[in-house]
Amino acid sequence: MMAVACLFPGQGSQRRGMGAGILDRYPDMCAGADEILGYSVKELCEDAARLRDTRYVQPALYTVSALGYLARAEERGTPDYLAGHSLGEYAALFAAGCFDFETGLRLVARRGELMAEAKGGTMAAVLGVPRERVESLLDGTGVDVANDNSDDQVVIAGPRDAIKSFQVDGGKVIPLNVATAFHSRYMKDAAAAFGEALSEVRFTEPRVPVLSNVTGRPHQAGAIADGLRAQIDSPVRWREGMRYLAEQGVDQIEEIGPGDVLTKLWPKDVPARPRLGSAAFREDYGVRQAYLAGSMFKGIASTDLVIRMGRAGLMGFFGAGGLTLPEIEAAIQTLRAELGSQFGMNLLYDIHEDGLERDTVDLYLRHDVRHVEAAAYPRITAPLVRYRFAGARRDPSSGQAQAVRHVIAKVSRPEVAQAFMSPPPEAIVRGLVEEGALSPDEAGAAAELPISEDVCVEADSAGHTDARSPYALMPAMIALREEMTARHGYAKPIRVGASGGLGSPEAVAAAFVLGADFVVTGSVNQCSPEAGTSDDVKEILATLDVQDTAYAPAGDMFELGARVQVARKGTLFPARANKLYQLYRQYGSLDEIDAKTRQTIQDTYFHRSFDDVWDETSRFLAERRPAELARAEANPKHRMALIFRWYFVHTMRLAQQGVDDRRVDYQIHCGPAMGSFNRFVAGTDLEDWRARHVDVIAERLMSGAADLLADRLRKLL
Repeated sequence: MMAVACLFPGQGSQRRGMGAGILDRYPDMCAGADEILGYSVKELCEDAARLRDTRYVQPALYTVSALGYLARAEERGTPDYLAGHSLGEYAALFAAGCFDFETGLRLVARRGELMAEAKGGTMAAVLGVPRERVESLLDGTGVDVANDNSDDQVVIAGPRDAIKSFQVDGGKVIPLNVATAFHSRYMKDAAAAFGEALSEVRFTEPRVPVLSNVTGRPHQAGAIADGLRAQIDSPVRWREGMRYLAEQGVDQIEEIGPGDVLTKLWPKDVPARPRLGSAAFREDYGVRQAYLAGSMFKGIASTDLVIRMGRAGLMGFFGAGGLTLPEIEAAIQTLRAELGSQFGMNLLYDIHEDGLERDTVDLYLRHDVRHVEAAAYPRITAPLVRYRFAGARRDPSSGQAQAVRHVIAKVSRPEVAQAFMSPPPEAIVRGLVEEGALSPDEAGAAAELPISEDVCVEADSAGHTDARSPYALMPAMIALREEMTARHGYAKPIRVGASGGLGSPEAVAAAFVLGADFVVTGSVNQCSPEAGTSDDVKEILATLDVQDTAYAPAGDMFELGARVQVARKGTLFPARANKLYQLYRQYGSLDEIDAKTRQTIQDTYFHRSFDDVWDETSRFLAERRPAELARAEANPKHRMALIFRWYFVHTMRLAQQGVDDRRVDYQIHCGPAMGSFNRFVAGTDLEDWRARHVDVIAERLMSGAADLLADRLRKLL
């Protein structure tokens, strides 16, 4: 899958006649630019004298580059990355949707005015020597590195006499015809003044990653204004940015704007960072990495989280479990508007409400949702089969069966994995055809395809878990995959992914070494700005170590003794939940429990009486599950179970809402990956959870794993 980056040049690339053809293609935008600037951009682009003036060249170059991108986008769509050199960064941010054309034009016009006012000093290009050597000669000279353009091209800025006298053995110093020391300490006043203009702009998140000149890495949401202010008096780290793109697998660059100076600066000797996992997986899901952000219950995997992943060329799955159908539908509509079809939804098996799964599948098909993460399934169900094979057909040319919908099955037991790796049960398919839910053609295609082409092995993880070891599970599941592919003669091999415990590059690398075709993360994404839980929960998560989790009863399968993994640091939920389960196992009704214990539960755990809890629970059951209400009225032990289960719903709600005075009751689903990630980022820019955007987490884990494997391989050879 080819990765493309669009690059936008900065001041110095302008030339008389630039924009020919492009400006005429967008007459309304040019007229708007003329009105904002008070002069004709088209005439300016023919005026060689004014194109040497910073005040004029910056808005002219921005206009030509921005409109050039619009023309490119109409013809070839959206690239994978964007970057601009100095002034060019504004065209890149416009292309990413961070502001509209007019806002960008006003910003660069003001920037040009302020930079033109900063008289004094000059600049020079130093060729043939690396930045490190140049920097070693600058101490005490008052000269700064302004642009680190490539391995053998650096631009310096400072006082005119110091620049004039600068020399370096083995290198060539070429004075530049400028009267200002751009991108140096001498631009601090201009940077401060420009900060006032930036403070009036509301930047939106980039739809495509845009490299910051200041860091050489993608801009972070909420920090764009700071980056643009700092850019004025900081060096342009172009070499680092281009190496980053090359390492990410960018193999095609397109320079938009006059000239080809940036094309010539593209590094020729940077090996692309290994792209881990299955290339077919990346192609099928339209993602840059074989990496997914998995769903988390009750919208903790929020629309913001999924959108952030999608805009970064990755994919996230919305946490639909526990939400109402109107809430799920609203989320689909939001995601569709932002991402098209590049998102996934959770489909959770519900032991209590069969109709909810059916209605959710109806909703997904009505909105043509193409990607689903199926979780907690002990068996294959009719709604799941209907979802998977709706629209299935035979390819007219090859005759091979094809499905248009992807089901990622999260499994931890081989017998469940085998069911997902098999074609659907004939009885279920026959019933769906009789109901008219599948056509005969769809049923025929289904007989030759597995329920899931992507089976994700879930090791010890947050929430529901069997606490299995990945080192035992992965080899068993991969062997099962080979067996099932051979048995059923699938034309396309089943892919096996890994999840659970993935909180460090080492863990991700181990998953791929074990044979994973893709990885799915969970816990680490809960401690991100995009996660749909409270800041209070995120503060707790950011302090966890690998040992700070515990197992507690699962509220939705309380009577069965199923377990979830939760945070134990800073909360008493695990101890209290286990106490409730112990009482349920020991007694036949609430009345059998001693009075002191009953009062403690009501006063300390619930903060309300059993009668109040039952009143709330019975009203819910009367509307949603009347048969279960009747059973509880006749069975005191079941009534006790339902009252205790209320605590599990309530404690999750407390955590999501961040009810501070009930912090000890927070139920926070979390695995040891969270503590592992905290250790990984300690002392870095991601130590603060507010910087842990989900796409940044993905990039750090995947790039770190790739670097680790490449390093280990070099040492072995």
